[in-house]
Amino acid sequence: MHFNHLRLGSSLSSKSLHVFKLSRAIGCSRRFLPLSTAAATLKTDPHQPEKRPCLIDFEPLFHSCTQASHVKCLHAILVVSGRFTSNFASTRLLNLYAHHGDACSSLSVFDQIKAKDSYTWNSMVSAYVRNGYLNEATKIFRQFVLTSGLRPDVYTFPPVIKSCKDVNSGKKLHCCVYKMGFQPDVFVGASLVHMYARFGFLDIARKMFDEMPRRDLGSWNAMISGYCQNGDNDAAMSMLDSMRLEGMKMDSVTVCSLLPICAQTNDLTSGLLIHLYVVKHGLEFDVYVNNALLNMYAKFGLLGIAQQIFDEMRERDLVSWNSMVAAYEQNDDPSTALQFFMKMQENKIKSDILTLVSLAPIVGGMGDISNGKSLHSFIVRRDWMILNVALGNAVMDMYAKLGFMDYADRVFEQLPVRDVISWNTLISGYAQNGLANEAIVTYEKMKKHEEEVIPNHGTWVSALSAYSNVGSVKQGMKVHAAVIKNSLFSDVYVGTCLVDMYGKCGRIEDAMKMFYHIPRDTSVPWNAVISCHGMHGHGKEALTLFENMQVEGVRPDHITFVALLSACSHSGMVDEGWRWFRSMQEDFSMKPSLKHFGCMVDLLGRAGHLEKAYGLIMSMPFPPDSSIWGALLGACKIHGNVEMGAIASKQLFNVDSENAGYYVLLSNIYANVGRWEGVKVIRSLARDRGLKKIPGWSSIEVDGKVDVFYMGNRSHPRFDQIHNELRELTAKIKSIGYVPNHKDVLQDVEDDEKDDILATHSERLAIAFGSSMLQMIPRALLMHDQAF
Repeated sequence: MHFNHLRLGSSLSSKSLHVFKLSRAIGCSRRFLPLSTAAATLKTDPHQPEKRPCLIDFEPLFHSCTQASHVKCLHAILVVSGRFTSNFASTRLLNLYAHHGDACSSLSVFDQIKAKDSYTWNSMVSAYVRNGYLNEATKIFRQFVLTSGLRPDVYTFPPVIKSCKDVNSGKKLHCCVYKMGFQPDVFVGASLVHMYARFGFLDIARKMFDEMPRRDLGSWNAMISGYCQNGDNDAAMSMLDSMRLEGMKMDSVTVCSLLPICAQTNDLTSGLLIHLYVVKHGLEFDVYVNNALLNMYAKFGLLGIAQQIFDEMRERDLVSWNSMVAAYEQNDDPSTALQFFMKMQENKIKSDILTLVSLAPIVGGMGDISNGKSLHSFIVRRDWMILNVALGNAVMDMYAKLGFMDYADRVFEQLPVRDVISWNTLISGYAQNGLANEAIVTYEKMKKHEEEVIPNHGTWVSALSAYSNVGSVKQGMKVHAAVIKNSLFSDVYVGTCLVDMYGKCGRIEDAMKMFYHIPRDTSVPWNAVISCHGMHGHGKEALTLFENMQVEGVRPDHITFVALLSACSHSGMVDEGWRWFRSMQEDFSMKPSLKHFGCMVDLLGRAGHLEKAYGLIMSMPFPPDSSIWGALLGACKIHGNVEMGAIASKQLFNVDSENAGYYVLLSNIYANVGRWEGVKVIRSLARDRGLKKIPGWSSIEVDGKVDVFYMGNRSHPRFDQIHNELRELTAKIKSIGYVPNHKDVLQDVEDDEKDDILATHSERLAIAFGSSMLQMIPRALLMHDQAF
């Protein structure tokens, strides 16, 4: 990396130094440093070297530098007082700049030191590593070895080993260490253990660890963190037990390594015990430990405890704020997450890229496209999307959540580099917005770039979601085969998507077989299989699975209760729904989110308890959104309650006046009771606002090919065949008592025309197509989506 900044050392050592006023340096020191030391410096005469203060006089100044600006003042004082030429003082200054994140100034000071010793070289290597400039650290190390004429020592290798970008570089350094006889050193040994563990070579790391003549806490931490980073949680806990037997106590590094695996393994008990250890041994004031605790409790959904830890923290850094923003976002509370972001601004905490990576899905979840565009503009103005592909992916995901897939696609096309997550985000975005065909097309495009982008488990997850949405079980089975081929069969997330795909396609038996072949020690697969039974109206089976989940010791999360309450809703199990809605609060200490309240409103509404549903909405601790009022309005249509429908629609149009489906719902409610004036008013209101209802679609898979039909679709190449089949089917069902329901159809047309309108419903077209093809193809699978 090349630094093009002005070098302070060179500017101060030039001839212009003579015009540099001593009083300015002293004045600067008075602002930021101890006054007594500043006064002592004031008495210094730079033209009388024998009266210059000795280095020990500057010791309080070094310790008083708490900001980068302080370091610059100290730099000026050292130059003016003539002490900058001391290797020890200048190297300490170099380290101070590095500590405050100014590697450019560290290099400036380094270049001005004429007689560099090992301490100086080691400090410059460490300065680069500390600030993430790993290539530069390696270059400085090579200069040290090849040009300095000095021999590296035991303090040289730990930072250099840390700068390795691959295991081969690490092995070369290991050879140097061995040749120079530094391997027995505990710090060098721990660095090598950490390096091998970081690159996944745990066997070599463990062998080195076992052969170390002496092991300190850093060595144990290197091994424990290595196991944690490579997902070997049992080995990490076993190593912890061994460490305790040797009389070693956990420090902040050990705690920060272990807390994440407690969340990963859903082991709340171990997490609580570690937290108890933290309090008992005085580690609760360590900001890194507190951040790790915040993240752990957030993963468990225990936001109350996470909030309490945050409130009681003596010191908070940017990571602390980012953790809380991410915690509320991950636990489906975007409004509180956004409030935390606003508090960050009030406390003048500068956002970084990670803040915005967490903020983007929050904005997406809030459903406000204007805020989304503002955030996008903020990022573009700082060129952050060019610097960080993860941020670009987050913006794509935000637009996908907002339903603006054309914007998401535009961001995708503008990304300078596209990684596998970029492709996965676009595929899943299309799938989540009901654009399954576009998702499948994107997936096929991605496969053409397999030399540049290797599909991972996220790819299969996104592809399976797309195929399940259109009911393409045959294509889904091809992905299943690819999963087995790529040895991802045991991956819990991929396996869960296979469960979901088979379940959505109506293959419940296959879904259950898949469920029993994947790891079930987390809530993820349980949530999927409960949801599968719920969507098909198998409420009792869903409740049985929930009970089995608890028997196996798996703690349910907020998504589990969404699936469970939804299952109760689709099965009409009102009492059970109430029971588990209360239980999640009383027995599991979880606060219901909008989705939980939405499920309960849907449950009560479907069962005809509209007054109770309205009362529940009024008792919510936060403002209801469009999904809540939409569920009530849908229930009003089912039960023909015009008065409640008017109340729900009024509230609904206040929070979401741009969804044409809600106008259609209210219009149908009026039509069902013959209030045609109300129908005209609502339809003209929607027309005046330029709203058009997105037509529902139905898809059917025949012989591995998916055909999608929309209302009134006449463009299918087999339309005549489909139309003839439809007339035959309609005649047959009329002959056995079917009477068309004309209530929701336009009233200014004849009955024959009304029958034609009903006959061209997307689901009927798909059924007719499937029926006409059954003579040639023995099996067809129908999927239906009724858009609001």
